Amino acid sequence: MAVDTTLRHRVTILLPHRESFGPASAGAVAMAVQRIAAGASRHRTLVVGPPVRGPAYPGIDFIAAGVPRFLPLTVTQSYAVKLALVLAPLQPRLIEVHNKPDVAMWLARCFPRRPVMLFLHNDPREMRGARAPRTRARLLARLAGVVTVSAFLRNALLDGVSAPAGRDPVVIHNALDLPALPPPRPPGQREKLILFAGRVVPDKAPDVFVTACAQALPLLPGWRAAIIGTDGFSTAAVDSGFIRRLRPRAAAAGIEMHGYLPHDAVLQAMARAAIVVVPSRWAEPFGMTALEAMACGAALACSGRGGLDEVAGDVGLRIDPDRPETLTAVLLRLAGDSELRATLSAAGRQRAWAYFDAADAVRRIDDVRDEVIAEKEESKKALLF
Repeated sequence: MAVDTTLRHRVTILLPHRESFGPASAGAVAMAVQRIAAGASRHRTLVVGPPVRGPAYPGIDFIAAGVPRFLPLTVTQSYAVKLALVLAPLQPRLIEVHNKPDVAMWLARCFPRRPVMLFLHNDPREMRGARAPRTRARLLARLAGVVTVSAFLRNALLDGVSAPAGRDPVVIHNALDLPALPPPRPPGQREKLILFAGRVVPDKAPDVFVTACAQALPLLPGWRAAIIGTDGFSTAAVDSGFIRRLRPRAAAAGIEMHGYLPHDAVLQAMARAAIVVVPSRWAEPFGMTALEAMACGAALACSGRGGLDEVAGDVGLRIDPDRPETLTAVLLRLAGDSELRATLSAAGRQRAWAYFDAADAVRRIDDVRDEVIAEKEESKKALLF
């Protein structure tokens, strides 16, 4: 691959090998990276990731690194080799690896003179290279820095790690380009729509949504419910067995299932819907759907698991995904109280603007980058004397 030498001295952001960096196919990590890379950073950034299905995000420098198979390596190991081959001539000032602790550690060994920083978007205790406390301690000691997108993930990273060496892990919440969101409808003009948006998988508890709506909708004339999403990130996603079993239940309850829609269309739906439900039964690493719902002015009902409490604060009404009747009660309460919906709508938007603005997040990321780069430069100088 021909390398443009003007790409030197950048922060190079590395995506996992399954994260497609394009608006028609991006997952949660790729969308978070897009918001970081598109922000007004003090650093010139370059994103490296797998080949994109469809066009890449416009306006961001991007290099596609194929995923060749170097036998007898795994796909992840082969991808890491490809990343190293791409990085070698670029000479970035900082290598920023997203969500791959094992890749970050391997690249730190390959490029000992370059600072390598890890961004964690998911629970490291479920990741290769970070499952055990000793391996997480090694990450903190060896890498130039670790950033987590929630305090929940920071606590998971430090779980069982006593007196960690190296820089303290930093929490920088995911954020949104708030001015770019669709204008929210005023509370009195919003559709009487109860919306679930996200991956239709057991962890996200759409089955709880269906059960609760089946109980609530007969008592709510004029209201309807809808599910947007599949178990993948594109229109090519094939229904899983879970979705095939859920469809007849949703149809019997009068719930529309729209399948995959582009992210812009999802945000438009949130800007119209009166209520958005995030009933996750797993510990959400952050809770982006809840943040998007708040920022788009919907009244939020959510579980409090994982990072959801950090996102919603005292704004969203809490439900227990192990007890669908708690969601039924919340839906009946919200649908029957327009003043409460208006209060939650205003409070959610205020919280989003106060704590989750992408411009503020990029400035905080730049501060960490500056510190990591400066510390590496100082250590290089110290080796000369």
